[in-house]
Amino acid sequence: MQTRSGALHRRNLQTKSSHYSSGSLKKYVLNGKPLFAVVKEELLFLANPIILTADGSWENRNETGIPVHTIMNFKELNIIPPIMKAVTEAGYTKATEIQHQTIPHILNGNDVIGCAQTGTGKTASFAIPVLQLLDKNKETVKGIRTLILTPTRELAVQISENFKTYGVFLNLKHLAIFGGVPQGKQVAALNRGVDILIATPGRLLDLVSQGCIKLSHIEILVLDEADRMLDMGFVNDVKKILAKVPSKRQTLFFSATMPQEIRKFAHSILNNPKEINVTPVSSTAETVKQSVYFVEKNDKFDLLVHILDDQTINRSLVFARTKHGADKLVKNLLKSGIHAAAIHGNKSQNARQRALDDFKNSKIRVLIATDIAARGIDIDELPHVVNYELPNVPETYVHRIGRTGRAGYEGTAVSFCDREEKKELINIQKLIGFNMSVAVQ
Repeated sequence: MQTRSGALHRRNLQTKSSHYSSGSLKKYVLNGKPLFAVVKEELLFLANPIILTADGSWENRNETGIPVHTIMNFKELNIIPPIMKAVTEAGYTKATEIQHQTIPHILNGNDVIGCAQTGTGKTASFAIPVLQLLDKNKETVKGIRTLILTPTRELAVQISENFKTYGVFLNLKHLAIFGGVPQGKQVAALNRGVDILIATPGRLLDLVSQGCIKLSHIEILVLDEADRMLDMGFVNDVKKILAKVPSKRQTLFFSATMPQEIRKFAHSILNNPKEINVTPVSSTAETVKQSVYFVEKNDKFDLLVHILDDQTINRSLVFARTKHGADKLVKNLLKSGIHAAAIHGNKSQNARQRALDDFKNSKIRVLIATDIAARGIDIDELPHVVNYELPNVPETYVHRIGRTGRAGYEGTAVSFCDREEKKELINIQKLIGFNMSVAVQ
């Protein structure tokens, strides 16, 4: 039986059932303590403390007093009308759990640690309240008031697009700066005035050293994808930047994973933070159909071509373990008549962005990616992910397949496992809590 995160086997509990209009609510006793849970498909999702509403339905509330659901209404979050209008025009009415839990804390001025896996709406969870706070305090000194640090150009562009979307009706300027391109246009934009700066650490320090950027008026500092930023060797750059921003500030720390060293670093730079941990790294979205092919290493490419010959798959993201392997796959796919491109750390940022844009616009059907490069991929309607090689770290599998099944859409994730990768498969299935179905070639 598949066991989802936060679920308990029914047999472990003593039960007394009650039924309400929104579902079956049961009271359980575990180790002598009462628990309430929603019963669904033989699994119990803990919902404690339970608040019964006037219509007899149930809801769970967090410490801010806001109902906790997977999807919630933006109108409950006290968002100002210009941002609410932008959110509505962008087609959003419901907030994800990370947004619903995080936004009130940020608007209250708290430091925040937010841990949520890819595809949960993490960027909007800080973009919306940052815009609102800056708009509320318009009369402060001019200059850069919010700094957002992120590890890659792709992520900087993605964050910039979020600020453009949600800040369209506000008189606030934002700018993304990153290396790999000439600095002239970025410096010119800085000289025209910027409220919100989105930056990769290297380019930021470069322009600070040239006197093009002053960080003395920062009110809000955001570290996004902090785990990848530190994994990629930016820890010393981040510490240099921290020394240049005011100690009196609001700090927001977001990460897809939270190993002990990352948590320790976060607490060293934050002040009494509120910690939001909505989606454990061990959980995979229920909207993703997962399966595994047992295949010899030399037969993997033929199997990939066979799968991609299905023209109903309009886009597929394929994960390779190495940069060389990604390039080799692209070369062989092109020989087979399948348009593909690769993104990885050895590609120039222009080449990576071009490949990503072509993939988003369906100019190519197949994108081959390594794990770090894939962090900048943000596509709601990505139907298909292939693990051409299984990752060495089980948590990476969760992040990989988190690229599909987003925003309520269904997705498919298939994995190729050769005889040397069975240990990796065992570890992955142990982490996610169930065995994937075996696909037949």
